[in-house]
Amino acid sequence: MSTGSAQLPALSEFPKFYWAVVGSAIGVTALVNLYNRVLCRQRLSAAKAGLQSPARPKSWFALCNATVFALTREASSYSVHIPLKNRILRLPSVGRVSLVLANAITLVVLCLYGLDLTGRFTKEDVAFRCGVVTLGQLPLIFLLSSKNNIIGYLSGISYERLNWLHRWCARTMLLTATIHMGYFFTSWDRYNYIGYKLKNDNISWKGLVAWCTLVWIVFSSMTPIRGWCYELFVVQHLVSFAVFVGFVYIHIPNNLKAYVWIPVALFFFDRTLRALRAVYINLSIFHPSQRKQGQKSFWALKAEFTPLPHNTTRVVIRNPPISWTPGQHVFLSCQSVVPLQSHPFTVTSIPEDGVMELLIKSESGGTRRFFRYAEKTHALSELSTSAKTVTIEGPYGCLRPLRQFDSVVLLAGSTGATFTLPLLRDIMQGWRENTAAEVGGSRSSLFGRQSGAVTRYVRFIWVVKSKGQFGWLSEQLSSAFSDFQILQEKLRDIKLELTIYVTCDESFTEELRSLMPTITAPNHNVTVQKDVKHGTVQYRGRSAPTVEEKLPEKDNVRELTTASSNGVQQSCGPDGTCCCRVDVDESTSLAPCCCCTPPSQPQEPESTSRLTSHISSTPSSSLKQKLLVHPSITIYAGRPKTKDIIRRSLEQALGESAVVVCGPQGLVTDVKRDVCSLSDERAVHKGTGAQGIYLHTESFGY
Repeated sequence: MSTGSAQLPALSEFPKFYWAVVGSAIGVTALVNLYNRVLCRQRLSAAKAGLQSPARPKSWFALCNATVFALTREASSYSVHIPLKNRILRLPSVGRVSLVLANAITLVVLCLYGLDLTGRFTKEDVAFRCGVVTLGQLPLIFLLSSKNNIIGYLSGISYERLNWLHRWCARTMLLTATIHMGYFFTSWDRYNYIGYKLKNDNISWKGLVAWCTLVWIVFSSMTPIRGWCYELFVVQHLVSFAVFVGFVYIHIPNNLKAYVWIPVALFFFDRTLRALRAVYINLSIFHPSQRKQGQKSFWALKAEFTPLPHNTTRVVIRNPPISWTPGQHVFLSCQSVVPLQSHPFTVTSIPEDGVMELLIKSESGGTRRFFRYAEKTHALSELSTSAKTVTIEGPYGCLRPLRQFDSVVLLAGSTGATFTLPLLRDIMQGWRENTAAEVGGSRSSLFGRQSGAVTRYVRFIWVVKSKGQFGWLSEQLSSAFSDFQILQEKLRDIKLELTIYVTCDESFTEELRSLMPTITAPNHNVTVQKDVKHGTVQYRGRSAPTVEEKLPEKDNVRELTTASSNGVQQSCGPDGTCCCRVDVDESTSLAPCCCCTPPSQPQEPESTSRLTSHISSTPSSSLKQKLLVHPSITIYAGRPKTKDIIRRSLEQALGESAVVVCGPQGLVTDVKRDVCSLSDERAVHKGTGAQGIYLHTESFGY
């Protein structure tokens, strides 16, 4: 293996050059993450000290950073949308494309720099160089795939958000491996030597097997194949990588085998750490407090399974031995119900509740078995819960604390609200801590989580496909707003707006299975005992008042009644169109929609489809669901104008804002485009005084 030139570095040096580039990129993201953490603590400390606009950068250093961040966010979030006949083709964002291209260009330069690509006797030199560079990428692929992700810890990015980069690194590895093999074959083909080499040279055929295995790994990791049967994909993916690493090990020379041992060590480090954490969490011997409460089982965790409408299962684990932050998820296993399976679900409660709650939508496989078990046990007993031994692993996930932002917009489509509602409740917990700090009752440690919240304004948007979906969160949203009204009596400068949109647009509401499902719904325990009163629920029509309604003094309960029947769904707009698909202008609003029931639930009669008032003692019916909704929660029929909603929030912001969206891909890409457009339109941190915008997205799908 010659280097092709006496002045070029040795072959073994080129993987080090690649890691110098990768390490520099990781170092930059680590510095940004450290700056964000320091900035968060500084803002919360400033808010606690009573300073005005703590989320607004004031020093020249902070202003320079804010300008750089704004420019970077605008460029990285931009994507091209190409309208087709019946759909819109959304290309990947500039940020992702740039990162993949930068990696690919770096690898190609390292593979080809300083070599004669057309020489008759130098093709093998190119092949050897490409092989060594290909080998240098192997540790990065394993680093990006692990749950306990070192890159994620340094950069503040959760492992599942790095998974797309893991797949693209495997694809660029296939690119350089193909160049490596292609130059060898081109050199041998001049002498009709390919067949002889593969038959008689062990190194050559082992390399070909490794390449074929890598092709299969890349092909099977594509979205349609991966989503067909994810449990099967995981098993074959691990087996395929084991075969690939094994053949690579016996294909390469001894002086380069360290690049195989490093990934193997990373894999077993991740698995060992996960096993130790799981043992600590799930064995009762490590949690004496649970034994004192009378739980003498070998396993520490018992879960209650409760069936809910729309094929949903609520799982509640009381007195969990771990803590978590809103937006994180855990892997749940219940061997007696779903043997040999572990699935990730978002934690919908907050640690202050004292329970860990998950809401699991029945799709197929394990989630369907959870729901069937809950239904079966509920049918056998009048009790609504049934306890089973479970194990959990985690928590995993990372999100910048929303408490540090002046204004927050939370947008969710369908079950995505179960990701955004805990984030809202966490901000409200920060407001409670602000009230405690006023009387000297809250203190923060140096390395612990900072208490309090900077946030002044929160806008919560939930887009659903039918009124029946209100049942997941109606009680929780009503209770949250009642808690807010109590807090507002002590903190006059805070504001919360809750809005629900009912739309037939599947791009905003269609539910798809996800690798990290956010199909969860908190049913939190309110720590403050109070009388929650609910008033009239109504659509905001053209004549409806736009001011907030106050709670009635009388102890009456108003209900949103929904029903399903065998009637035929009809359109409500002109020319057979559906008014639930039109964009809603909140300044004028729209009339109630009468066709917002999905095909599986045909349109009900008018007497039950509209919002009506009932006394709480009204007899229940098997065809009806009575849903309590706070009177100040506004309900519209149609699609939200996300750009207008976000713009109104940004215009009143006194510091950096945060926009969080969780839902179908259509909603997520629209919000991402809107945020990018508004940042450019308002010239954020470019002399106009417009404040920065932090965007976090979670989308459904594999």
